[in-house]
Amino acid sequence: MTEHLVKTYQRSRVPLYLQVAAILRKRIEDGHWALGDKISTLEKLEAEFQIARVTVRQAIELLQKEGLVDRRQGKGTFVARDVKGKRWLRLETDWDALIRTIEDNVPHILPVATPVPPPRLDPTDGKLAKRYQYLRSVQSRGDEPYALVGVHLAKPIYAMAPKAFKTRTAFSVLSELEGVAIARAHQTLVIGSADTEAAHFLKIALNAPTAEVHCVAVDDKGVAIYVGEIIYRGDFIKLDIDLLANGPPDDTK
Repeated sequence: MTEHLVKTYQRSRVPLYLQVAAILRKRIEDGHWALGDKISTLEKLEAEFQIARVTVRQAIELLQKEGLVDRRQGKGTFVARDVKGKRWLRLETDWDALIRTIEDNVPHILPVATPVPPPRLDPTDGKLAKRYQYLRSVQSRGDEPYALVGVHLAKPIYAMAPKAFKTRTAFSVLSELEGVAIARAHQTLVIGSADTEAAHFLKIALNAPTAEVHCVAVDDKGVAIYVGEIIYRGDFIKLDIDLLANGPPDDTK
């Protein structure tokens, strides 16, 4: 464990206390320490990771700020929150399921500095619209933000329901617009880490893991009418894929 941690630190720019915090957080999520359990002492963690006491304290303080642990004077540090089911945000892989997942979400609209450049399109993303309306928001579940969203909507599409686009998730509004034919839609996911802006809005540590989604909807004329760039908190995400969605494997092949 210690040798692996040292090697990881040597090839990573992530501060050591964040790496230690990630390991302890994973132990709590995996049930190594249950709700109310006392975690290892500072002395034991210092010996396990062979790092300075101050680094261990920084890791524990971060977990305390996240509400995962509670430090009690003279008694130790205890697990303060049950994290079972924390990974509630399922990244759907089909249109209808995605709409059902986000249709009740309420975005908190953020101010946007102008001008905003046009969206980034991959070769398979269709053609750029003549003009776009850009919307930026934070989406939350209860008091916890889970996604930082930037959306480019083709101007004619935005003009069809401007109020709805500012009070509901853009993708769910788009799915309900009459006369709008969606010919293609896809999303691409990559694993990233939080920069200073994402860390601020999502209330996570700098360089904490994130899932970054590039989502595009193309109309019947080949125009990208919706382009979304979404940063999800990595600690809320799960991805389930039915490997037999198209039927059982053909044993005759």
